[in-house]
Amino acid sequence: MGALALLLFIGFTACKSAEEAPVRQRIDFTRNWTFLLGDNAKAKDPAFDDRQWRKLHLPHDWSIEGQFDQKHPAGVGGGALPGGIGWYRKTFRVEEADKSKLFFIDFDGVYTNSEVWINGHYLGKRPNGYISFRYDLTPHLRYGQQSNVLAVRVDNSQQPNSRWYSGSGIYRNVWLVKTNPVHVAQYGTFVTTPQVSRESAKVRISTSLVNARQQKGEFTLHTRIYDQHGKEVAHVATEELGLSDSLTEVKQELTVANPKLWSTQEPHLYKVVTRVEQAGTVVDNYETPLGIRTFHFDAQKGFSLNGTPMKILGVCNHHDLGALGAAINVRALERQLEIMRGMGVNAIRTSHNPPAPELLDLCDKMGFIVMDEAFDMWKKEKSKFDYSLAWDQWHRRDLEDFIKRDRNHPSVFIWSIGNEIPEQWGPEGKAIATELAGIVKKLDATRPITAGLNEPYPHNSIYQSGGLDLVGFNYHHQDFEKFPQSFPNQKFIATETTSALATRGHYDMPSDSIRRWPYRWDLPFTQGNEDLTVSAYDNVSTPWGSTHEETWKLMKKHPHLSGMFIWTGFDYLGEPTPYGWPARSSYFGVVDLAGFPKDTYYMYQSEWTDKPVLHLFPHWNWQPGQTVDVWAYYNRADEVELFLNGKSLGIKKKQGDDLHVQWRLPFQPGTLRAVSRANGKEVLTREIRTAGVAAKIVLEADRTQLSADGRDLSFVTVKILDQDGNLVPRANNLVHFKIDGNATLAGVDNGHQTSLESFKANHRRAFNGLCLAILQAQEKAGTVKLTATSEGLQPATVMVQVK
Repeated sequence: MGALALLLFIGFTACKSAEEAPVRQRIDFTRNWTFLLGDNAKAKDPAFDDRQWRKLHLPHDWSIEGQFDQKHPAGVGGGALPGGIGWYRKTFRVEEADKSKLFFIDFDGVYTNSEVWINGHYLGKRPNGYISFRYDLTPHLRYGQQSNVLAVRVDNSQQPNSRWYSGSGIYRNVWLVKTNPVHVAQYGTFVTTPQVSRESAKVRISTSLVNARQQKGEFTLHTRIYDQHGKEVAHVATEELGLSDSLTEVKQELTVANPKLWSTQEPHLYKVVTRVEQAGTVVDNYETPLGIRTFHFDAQKGFSLNGTPMKILGVCNHHDLGALGAAINVRALERQLEIMRGMGVNAIRTSHNPPAPELLDLCDKMGFIVMDEAFDMWKKEKSKFDYSLAWDQWHRRDLEDFIKRDRNHPSVFIWSIGNEIPEQWGPEGKAIATELAGIVKKLDATRPITAGLNEPYPHNSIYQSGGLDLVGFNYHHQDFEKFPQSFPNQKFIATETTSALATRGHYDMPSDSIRRWPYRWDLPFTQGNEDLTVSAYDNVSTPWGSTHEETWKLMKKHPHLSGMFIWTGFDYLGEPTPYGWPARSSYFGVVDLAGFPKDTYYMYQSEWTDKPVLHLFPHWNWQPGQTVDVWAYYNRADEVELFLNGKSLGIKKKQGDDLHVQWRLPFQPGTLRAVSRANGKEVLTREIRTAGVAAKIVLEADRTQLSADGRDLSFVTVKILDQDGNLVPRANNLVHFKIDGNATLAGVDNGHQTSLESFKANHRRAFNGLCLAILQAQEKAGTVKLTATSEGLQPATVMVQVK
């Protein structure tokens, strides 16, 4: 398609005539941008020639495309990937018929220090890389055959500015919003449910209306609530509204009879549709999600949802998507949540920043409780060039925008105003926490406020502010039991726990001695390994943390402990505690960077789900005579019997608060078999066989049908097997990928923390028998074939349909 044809196409699809188009349009503005990695001050000029720039679609993260190097300014803690400065430009047209309309550009997130121009006019700067923001394009637009040029400069050159991998660029979605002069303001509705029962729910709605051009006359505001089947269940209208002011707030109240309540098991969603009319003509439509639920935190009894006691079983996650980097992708987020749900997780903490809006949409739909977090630091820095530099000028605006954006999501249950804030050790923490809590309560008094305190004691200045509704404990599990005595009549949440460490598929014996990373930051990890692996038995943690079993044993025991957020659900890029370079990603995850579960995943699954579980490990390829510790996680049974080559090695039962059973035996090649029983009847059987040499590849796609939208993904697990179909536990074969059809290879990974191969290559070395290929659909239907080959191995193919 030629440049002129492309412009006409964009103009036609983005800006239809007023007669054909809805009164409000929210247009996907992520396609057909140009990009330059580098700085050129002339790029803001609309006449600038960008034809030699790279053409791409957003969201985009340029850092993930780089090579790992410890000399990059972000450092190893930032993922050892490049930052720098980048420019983005987009050319588009607006119809003459739309001169009466208003146009806004909405950025869901740009990392970082973004500056925006339209047709050479400077719109502003936002230093916070995680905040969503809007600019009004209307005064500077050109119409008809004249082109408009949007230019965005992104400056991620001042590093380190984060304690983890941030990514770089316009890494979240962008939207062009077209409205009439009279319209619902951005984040202009606030829906609450002050009274909820099984028989009835009272719904209060506050709507902010804009009259941008002082349009005369009277207006009517209709608000309707629809259930998940599209049936109207409530309606209210406010008539004879005079909107003489630029912003008018209208309050309404409705009642929903016999509401279906939102819960983690049944996340029923309603939709609130706001319609503004003048003389029978609709001038604006606006939609807001609604989940009807009631929840309570109690100092003695913990947490309850819709009157039913439950534990918050949560994980902390950073925003990167592994091999995809920070570039947001709905399917990748959905896959992460599906994997967490399989483990029994019912809650997510957005560590340590405002998340992509799509994450909250998914949590609404899938039934996850969210602790929504605003800041990782306040005025005192954690990294040399972090957000503390912008705190004085921007924290109020950013916090207000954050709360208003997210407060209608039924999944959001807790606001966090900070994580491990340095001011907690000084008197200034009290004043800042008071200010922040006041901002939140003014905008939303329906949810409790917390902060992640890594000094969770009564003298903490943030706690002393009185602004926290929940006392947030980061670690300090040894103090959980005495919380009611330390904090009388206060409510508890474990905002961050555990910090256990593991490398998937690696095992060091003996397994029953807990190893802590030393406090001395200038010393190496003294219990570590030369190859920078960490044992996947649940027996290694940081000194401030604990093993998974240590914390969960306490958490499940006491009702006043309302819930926990494990650090972390997934490994993430950057912060490769305990080692440093050449490790480039964390060891904290219950699941590795590629999405492959580590063994502790099944401990949680056995405790947090009703699904029958029997997980036996480690692998069964060792040196003859070597003493091996064999563990089993199980549930819905009262014993497990272990067999080696058909010979019983005895029955084990959990004793006391045990969460696993264990045998210690000399290795003999063959078959290890475990049988769990309840009341003498077999529940499950699991076998692990000694694998032979690697012989073949097997491909397993998580989805074999994709949408032809240019975004949809299939995550293909690559297994290295012996001739009999057993996973080869130490296989590290180099696998090459070839795609035929309408898809691209979006990324490759193997979950190994020290793998420095590019995520964007067409090959990947397996780690402990596994690696991953991520297929991304193009915008054309057809059949896609992925072929995986490796020298000396039988190749494999998988077919995916793009529709």
